Amino acid sequence: MTEPVTAPGAEPEPVSEPAPPPGCPVHPDAAPLYGPRFQTDPGGVYRELREAHGPVAPVELAGGVPAWLVIGYRELQLVTSQPKVFGRDSSRWHLWPSIPADWPLKPMMAPVPSLLYTEGAEHQRRSAAVTDALAAVDPYELRKFCEDIADRLIDAFAGRGEAELVAEYAHQLPLLALCRMFGLGEDDTPLLIRALLAMLDGGADAQAGAQQLLDVMLSLVRRRRERPTVDLTSRLLEHPAGLTDEEVMRDLRVLLIAGHQTTAYWISNALRLMLTDERFAASLSGGRRSVAQALGEALWEDTPTQIFAGRWATRDTQLGGQRIAKGDMVLLGFAGANTDPTVRQEDGRPAEGNRAHLSFSAGEHGCPFPAREAAEVIAGTAIEVLLDRLPDLRLAVTESALVWRPSAWVRALVALPVAFTPGYVAD
Repeated sequence: MTEPVTAPGAEPEPVSEPAPPPGCPVHPDAAPLYGPRFQTDPGGVYRELREAHGPVAPVELAGGVPAWLVIGYRELQLVTSQPKVFGRDSSRWHLWPSIPADWPLKPMMAPVPSLLYTEGAEHQRRSAAVTDALAAVDPYELRKFCEDIADRLIDAFAGRGEAELVAEYAHQLPLLALCRMFGLGEDDTPLLIRALLAMLDGGADAQAGAQQLLDVMLSLVRRRRERPTVDLTSRLLEHPAGLTDEEVMRDLRVLLIAGHQTTAYWISNALRLMLTDERFAASLSGGRRSVAQALGEALWEDTPTQIFAGRWATRDTQLGGQRIAKGDMVLLGFAGANTDPTVRQEDGRPAEGNRAHLSFSAGEHGCPFPAREAAEVIAGTAIEVLLDRLPDLRLAVTESALVWRPSAWVRALVALPVAFTPGYVAD
């Protein structure tokens, strides 16, 4: 199997956009969710879409594929709370016959029998098992493990006086924590990172990356079925819901993707905020604005999952002034909804302490509370330990030199180079 060619921290190759597949209609005035403009200034694209179309806008995915993007706060809540109108099962998409088998974005929305696409009673059965398994994770043990991981990762670069925090830290720490929670070994981490990035970037290696993740999960499930231990995989296999090996394999992949990419990019986006916004400058030496405030603001301003695919209309309907046809794809624009002026103060910022962002989605397919709690423990610990160990941490390039990943789905830096006074390295 071919491994993804994009290494963590490396700038991906630009993607050329082919013509729309035959039989694939294009919305009039659709905005592309790809290319340099969207990569560098998605917030500007959302503002223009809101001005031109309102809370629901016609957009175009890579390859000329049309969809509707929900960027209104109220409208996104409506979509996520109405599963009978906006279903999660992507097999409803009427454009599947026109989509090429090698479409790079296919792994993010192809109908597969996982927790992500189930509905009704079946979703409740799978979701209950996952929620219970996650709820058994001890947050104090998780924090202690994350502190140990953070120290070990920082030791690897503390003596150099410089580091690249995306590849060397933000990608590594959440995945090592998840590997521990799942019962995976740390030797699996490099392969998992490459596979995750390939899938999320939506390039030529996206489908290979998706398959690699399944292969790793299946191997883990088979080992734990024979020799259960005290880990999340074993709890899923032993849950009264009676999940099969196939179901656990696919649901573990969902948890790995959702848990790693959101937490890794949450860490790097919050660090970028603290290193570039003067309001947080004092915090690097124990000042007024806290890590918790930076993490909260990052979810409002640069939420890791900026767009999620998605929902599919179960019947003809209307949403935000647009006529949505049965089978249309509806993308959840978390980043756009979080910047909806109706939920902002007059100065354009969210109210201090406001946690009503939609970064964890909403409704029955929203992120379970135990998963949110674990992500906050991992992200908060990662930043706190880093700033404690390297108190004079500073950006090593200008802010304008930072590059964002060319993905419609995630808001994530390619690299975050930093400098600092070389620090103590444990023996």
